[in-house]
Amino acid sequence: MRDPKKCIIVDDEPAAHYVLANYIKQNPKLELVFQGYNGIEAMDYLRENKVDLMFLDINMPEISGMELLKIIPNHPKTILTTAYSEFALESYDYGVIDYLLKPIYFPRFLKAIDRFFSTETTKAKEEEIAINTVNVKVDGYFIEIELDQLLFAQSFGNYVKLHTTKRTYLASITTTELEKCLPEKNFMRIHKSYIVALDKIEATEKDFVVIKNEKLPIGITYKRELTDRLKK
Repeated sequence: MRDPKKCIIVDDEPAAHYVLANYIKQNPKLELVFQGYNGIEAMDYLRENKVDLMFLDINMPEISGMELLKIIPNHPKTILTTAYSEFALESYDYGVIDYLLKPIYFPRFLKAIDRFFSTETTKAKEEEIAINTVNVKVDGYFIEIELDQLLFAQSFGNYVKLHTTKRTYLASITTTELEKCLPEKNFMRIHKSYIVALDKIEATEKDFVVIKNEKLPIGITYKRELTDRLKK
């Protein structure tokens, strides 16, 4: 199973925390990582941590839920929780995916969570379609390399050798820069000098992998992650 989505609760009512925390714990796809009782606590946490889903109360002292959404433009996906319905229409202007009226009943909570995961599935499909090539500079010109043709990348000073099914390119890019451009689910760094396409690995041994008869070393710090990912 994929890692659970990280959730936070922001509400000034302890009773609301109790109900939502209990509901979240019953869903293995969700993980409660923070509980805040006002908007300031939430802002401090969101500045330092990545969150997938926020359960946010509207009526809170000092900073309301709506004000929090306005202050943090890149806030996580949000499900509003409130005893009042008059803000429902305005809330959707801020990317709110659902609006739960208190008292929150479990079936209605599950419906909101289904809506959240449906947006995540759509997002994943869009990203998968979008990331199918990488642009790199070769001999002074930018070219597109199709990712399904990329076998592995090999560090070469301030350049990277890109070994593809057709030929090898010497690209003006560092291994670290290239790693950021590649979809994580398809590619992995296995050594400080090598990034490989996981589906192109033909064999694995204790200290190396084989791709097109090439033996590529596995760094000691990458062994466990590589083993885990190949099992999946």
